Amino acid sequence: MKLQIPYGKISGYKVGKILKHFVVDVEASKTADLLALNRKTVDAYYNLFRKLIYVEQKTAFTKLTGIVEIDESYFGARRLRGFHMKLKRGRGTRKQPVFGIYQRDGRVYTEVVPNCSGVVLQAIIEHIVSVNAEVNSDGWRSYDGLVDLGYDKHYRVNHSKNEWSDGKGHHINGIENFWSFTKRRMQRRNGVRKTYFELFLKECEWRYNRNDEQMESELKKLLSQHIKRQRKERN
Repeated sequence: MKLQIPYGKISGYKVGKILKHFVVDVEASKTADLLALNRKTVDAYYNLFRKLIYVEQKTAFTKLTGIVEIDESYFGARRLRGFHMKLKRGRGTRKQPVFGIYQRDGRVYTEVVPNCSGVVLQAIIEHIVSVNAEVNSDGWRSYDGLVDLGYDKHYRVNHSKNEWSDGKGHHINGIENFWSFTKRRMQRRNGVRKTYFELFLKECEWRYNRNDEQMESELKKLLSQHIKRQRKERN
């Protein structure tokens, strides 16, 4: 992924203002108006911030431990051009499936998947989740056999029977809250183009469970590191 500092003579003060607006989720067009900047300049910085976040989320990875929740969700328009019926929700839909893993009181990991078969999801789980973790899921059949893979602390809630928690702390409320958070952000933007969807997902991972102060501090650090790398490459 190519990362460059956007062109144009703009002060460090203005860059800091753009960053603050990005952190509090102000749309680029509104940020441009508020700061009296060209919309293309703001778009370029917003895009850079998202790419920095994407790279950080992809590379700063350690296997998830403790208590994790796994679930899949589906993203896309309610209707497709040429398809005259409302798209089905959930499993069996024509929408894009995404698999998510949430470490309680920790990070979220998401991955766009071709389907939600056991082969696909279990391969991701083996790569991302430590076998020592406690795994919470719903009753989807793709999670059958996790115990055979070494996940002997696998607990399930049966949503088809309106079971949302077993009363012993076993549930997937955290990852479901993340899906709701992500879809609300998408709705505010009237959807996200397919080419930017993974960037959007990684940004949502990063934003979830972080406050504005944490996000601002982390993004400033990522931007500073990126500028130093670019200067080093030019010298």
